[in-house]
This record gives sequence, C-alpha cells and structure tokens, in this order.
Amino acid sequence: MGCLKGGVVANRVVPTPQYLRLAAHYGFRPDFCEAHDPQSKGIVENLVGYAKRDLVVPQAPFTDLVVANEQAAAWCVEVNAVVHSEICAVPAEQLVIERELLGPLPSLRASIGRVVIRKVDRLSCVRFGSARYSVPTRLIGTQVGLRTDDGRLLVIVTGTGETGEVVAEHILVAPGEASVLDAHYGGPRPAPRRAVRPKTVAEKEFCALGPIAEAFITGAAAAGNTRLGPELTELNTLHAAHGEQPFLDALGRAVAFGRWRAADVRSILAAGAGTADPSPAGDALVLELPVVPVRSLAAYAIEAITTGNAGGAR
Repeated sequence: MGCLKGGVVANRVVPTPQYLRLAAHYGFRPDFCEAHDPQSKGIVENLVGYAKRDLVVPQAPFTDLVVANEQAAAWCVEVNAVVHSEICAVPAEQLVIERELLGPLPSLRASIGRVVIRKVDRLSCVRFGSARYSVPTRLIGTQVGLRTDDGRLLVIVTGTGETGEVVAEHILVAPGEASVLDAHYGGPRPAPRRAVRPKTVAEKEFCALGPIAEAFITGAAAAGNTRLGPELTELNTLHAAHGEQPFLDALGRAVAFGRWRAADVRSILAAGAGTADPSPAGDALVLELPVVPVRSLAAYAIEAITTGNAGGAR
C-alpha cells in the first residue's frame, strides 16, 4: 500500500491523485494508518509478500484471470511439496501426519437450557460458537454463564451469592462474526482522530498558527496535494510578509472554499478586502404591497365606429 502514498506532512498521509480518483470512482474514502500506531493498522499477513516475490514477480504479467488462477493453484501445489524453512518439514506431508491427531470439533451451539461457563476477556467479550459477544466492562476478568434460547444468547452472572441476573442479550451470529453493543462500553466508540504532529521546522512554524493551519494541512492531504510539504515554506513566507491576522483570514477562506495550494492563498491575500463574502440565504422577505384597483379587459376594447363615418371605416 506504500505505493499509494504521495508523501507525509505533519503525520498526515497525502495520497496520490490516481488513488483519489480510484476512491472517488468506487465510492470509498482512503484512511491511512499512523506510523508506530498498531491500533490504526490493518492486519496483513506476510503471505502476501511471499506470494508477490515467488509467484507474481517471476510469472507476471498475467493477461488473463483464468490463467492467473491456474498458475496460482499450481504454485500452491509446488510450495506445499518442498521443505518449509520455518517448520523444517514438507507442509503436504505434515498435514497427513497431523490429520490423524485431529478430532471432530464440538458443536458450535450449546444445547437449549444448558449453561456453559466463559471468562470475560480484556476486550469485555466472551467467545461462544467461534463468535464474540460483548458484556458490560465491569465483568472483565470474571466468569459468566452463557445460555441459548430461541436464537438468542443470554449472558448470566454466576458464582456464589449471585442471583442469575441476565446482564447481556445477543442474537446468535455466525462463526467468525461479533455482536457488540455500545451500551456495554458506556456509549459508541469515538471516531479515530489522525492527529497532526509536525516534525520539520517548516511544519512546526506553520502548525503554530493554530487549528486553522491544522485544518488546512488535513484538507490538503485529503485532496492529494503531493507538494504540500515544499509549499509550507512558501506559506510561512506569506505569513511573514502579510502579518498574522490577514494570513489567518486568507487561510480560513482557503479552507472554507477547498483551495489547498499556496498559490490560492497568495491570490486571496492579493485580493485583500475586495473578495466577496457569501453567506447562506436568509429567511424570505415578506412585504405587504399596496392594493391597486383593477378593471376588466372589456374596458380596453375598441368600440365599433358607425358605418356613416369616414366612408364606413372602422
């Protein structure tokens, strides 16, 4: 995914314009993770790199999807028939040996009316039927009882002196899925905030202007301005030349109208106070107009002239 990154400015990733066009075409919004932040990263196994190095690179380009799938299947047979460097065994042969030790999986659903005991993990969830279900956070580290009833999963407080209170109720979900209720965590999870963290001298000087500068960096990065880093030096020069308040006003106008280039800010500063300041439409203006007397169209009709006048002319 690094090839989709056009640059990084103050910890904000600037995607390439081609990637933005792709996202706009398919209707999604790019959301890059932060450096040294495992919570914001996705999970990508090393198998992707293994397949790229050993399959895609040697045999590319693929001209047909069917041919590519056939070559991928042949590649899987090939790599599973050689000694793996990590387990020092042939995966296909090892699977035959381990299959004799495998037993049938237990039922993924408890019998109706039967209570099974689970321990609440650090995420305030219990695992049942290869799925996860949330419980109130006050029960983290304790054991609770689970019982199924008519397609529902009931979480019951167990233990000495407990009354068997039902503390959570979920609809049974498929294996691998999760049922999480915001009420168990005190409300909905806040949206992740990709903070602006300046590192270079130019970034620190620009971000010292306050929230409007951070909003400009965020918007410019989201718009794919890959020259945002070098342009910060030019923006700092404009700040020094025009003063803080005029520059902040111009920067705020650029953010309001989605203008993310240094040249745009320079044009706003050059226009000065002559720039228009549009505002949303207000309430309708209702006036009581004076009443004007009216008469019918018949009053404007040309009456016929008698035939005896002007030789019978009308």
